[in-house]
Amino acid sequence: MKTKLQGKRWEREFESGVLKKWKRKWPYGFDRKTKRPVYSIDTPPPYVNTPVHIGQATTYVLMDMFARFRRMTGNNVLFPLGLDRNGLPIEMAAENKFNVKLTSLPRTKAIGMCKKILEESSLASVDSFFRLGISFNSWKKGTGIGDLYETDSPDYRTLTQETFIDLWNKGIIYEDERANNFCPGCQTTLADAEIDYENRKGSYYHIKFKVKETGEDIVIATTRPELVCTIGMVIYNPGDKRYRHLEGKTAIAPVFGKEVRIKAHPSAEIGKGTGIMMVCSFGDLADIRFFRDMKLEPVISIEKDGTMNKNAGFLQGLTIKDAREKYVKELEKTGLLVKTVPTDKHRVPVCERSKDAIEFISMKELYVKQVEFKSDMKKLARKMNFFAPRSRQILIDWIDSVSIDWPISRRRFYATEIPLWYCRKCGQAVVPPKGRYYKPWLEGPPAGSTGLKNGKCGKCGSSGFRWVERVFDTWFDSSISPLYILKYTRKPEGFFEKHQPCSVRPQGKEIVRTWLYYTVLKDWLLTGRRIFKDVWINYHVVDEKGKKMSKSKGNMIDPKEVLDRFGAEPFRLWTVMEGNLEKTDFRCSFERMEGTGKTLTKLWNVARFISMFPAPKTRPKKLCALDEWILQEVNGIVKHARERYENYDFHNPATRIRNFLWETFASHYVELVKQRAYNENGEFSREEQAAARYTLNTVLDAILLLLSPIVPLITYRIYTDLRGKDNHGLEFPGTDERVAKKRLPFNAKDVMEFNSAVWKAKREKGISLRTEVKSATASEKLKPLEKDLASAHNIRNLKYGKPLKVDV
Repeated sequence: MKTKLQGKRWEREFESGVLKKWKRKWPYGFDRKTKRPVYSIDTPPPYVNTPVHIGQATTYVLMDMFARFRRMTGNNVLFPLGLDRNGLPIEMAAENKFNVKLTSLPRTKAIGMCKKILEESSLASVDSFFRLGISFNSWKKGTGIGDLYETDSPDYRTLTQETFIDLWNKGIIYEDERANNFCPGCQTTLADAEIDYENRKGSYYHIKFKVKETGEDIVIATTRPELVCTIGMVIYNPGDKRYRHLEGKTAIAPVFGKEVRIKAHPSAEIGKGTGIMMVCSFGDLADIRFFRDMKLEPVISIEKDGTMNKNAGFLQGLTIKDAREKYVKELEKTGLLVKTVPTDKHRVPVCERSKDAIEFISMKELYVKQVEFKSDMKKLARKMNFFAPRSRQILIDWIDSVSIDWPISRRRFYATEIPLWYCRKCGQAVVPPKGRYYKPWLEGPPAGSTGLKNGKCGKCGSSGFRWVERVFDTWFDSSISPLYILKYTRKPEGFFEKHQPCSVRPQGKEIVRTWLYYTVLKDWLLTGRRIFKDVWINYHVVDEKGKKMSKSKGNMIDPKEVLDRFGAEPFRLWTVMEGNLEKTDFRCSFERMEGTGKTLTKLWNVARFISMFPAPKTRPKKLCALDEWILQEVNGIVKHARERYENYDFHNPATRIRNFLWETFASHYVELVKQRAYNENGEFSREEQAAARYTLNTVLDAILLLLSPIVPLITYRIYTDLRGKDNHGLEFPGTDERVAKKRLPFNAKDVMEFNSAVWKAKREKGISLRTEVKSATASEKLKPLEKDLASAHNIRNLKYGKPLKVDV
């Protein structure tokens, strides 16, 4: 008998052959004609100019499993690949390559440099996704349902601008001048969601302030002495007896001579610093809130280039660092610096991209209202299904923390331009009609714009207009992704209404506060409905020791290296074996990935063995008890897998399938049934032999189908080689109801216990497993298996009773 599978193990090289076959006629396109229910996956678009990292690879592999399973359960899966080509990462790459700050260049030249970066991008991420076996609908760019899309395409940017126009016309977007997070490195305003916090080295400067009414000195500790020029108030905790006598008195700022009130306020911490503190405009978000709550007029002393302005007096023109040093020297000279205390725990707000320390600068920006909708957002958070459920709290906690509206305008270049002009004479806002992509830096407001009348300002009649000279925040752009893939306001007409909400948003937990939150907010503001049915949150990939991966720590693992060393299938299987959402993080190492290859080899070898026994064309009329038992075991796994797969859990079923393959099926059933399948001595009837071969093939087919969403390449290769046809279009396996109704007197534990006892007895004697057993005593429950047990173990005299006994 010959096997139909060549080779003793699954080899990495086999994957390219399967992928080439698929590529010739891609089998995963979106069917635009079928009436099957649509299952939509809002995939996170990766940046094209950066390689896929290990966290992205795990997320996309798991998304692919969702897509493959849903196809097997009768869904028309919408699973497009999007590529992000907007925003700061593109601009930063251009600045690094051309060694220039884009803010110093004309807009046309800056955009041209960004386009050069995009033209030179290798699309390495697309290649990695293909090699990982990701079944996106298409690898070709287009505007159709399921086509590959790019976020800087005219079609995508048109929709972004149209959502702005709708929200502006609804009165949800407004312009205002207020203090905002500002990144001196990126030279743009940032939303709170784009801010991280780090502990950095710094110093607490203990500075003397004079109390005007009493002449006494009070000492205040600060890490930002250069902001004394913007002081708005001095505060102490109401419970701090040391300073109660100062209530209502006046503090005089050293050197600058500015006078401010002293007041009790709970923001001051008794045990921090000297217990009395100054509040300036602005050192952090708490200062901004304090000034707003206390209705204080802020004084901004820092320009957007990171230098001090005229409000800083003698510090004007200096960088923040130089200004701090100069002011401290002045304090020393005048005897107003008591001491300097170094610290390595100075909590600093930083830009999540550039890691520059954030400053707070007053600038005009456009805002989307969000504070007034917090309760609505929390209701939406509770309506969506979260996997795992505890991930919902990440979103709710962020909603609770929102205290200001969302600034959506950015002073950058390569992003979707804000379609907004102002009359140069009276400041009337002009917003264009929907319908095309506007480049307002190259054109004036078109006919039909709100605020225009006969081509002139509808308010004052002037014909001069200026563009707002800003682009959208990247999250304003990316928050339309589910609208875009579901063809909101696009052809085919009615597609969005019929197939919303989007079935699932899969993403990492680190962007819950940005991508998920802003998408839910914005799409609700536009449609009045929740945009997602399900939200699946992946967790961090950490190293073997549980530490976060980073280039600086030298513990990063490149997915391309994984693919080159092991191939896609060991990585995909590792992803589900490690990816238990009931835990918090994925532990990653080459050793763990390499270990999963053993299971692939086991599957390959089991399939090679079974391929020697052709499956009967029809199910035998009668199965042996051993066959009924193993099919009942498969029934349980099928039922469990379907239930868990539907809830985005591939870890627990995969673990159960692996254990079944290694232990129950290969180690016990196959070992017991192989004599009947061969039937070389004719000790079994043809019907009994047929039952063995039918069951072996049926179980193998079930395993292949159960594993096909997880490891599609090896299961495809085995199935096509053995069955002569591919497995695309096959349904998820069902349970065998005929065997489900059977009540067997024994279970898996009984079978395994007896087998193990026989094998142990032979090993202890140092004899072959095929050596005859003189006699054995088995449980009465195993009597239906007598023929298979006696043949498999070569038992001369098989008796029943207690205790279990083997005489070799």
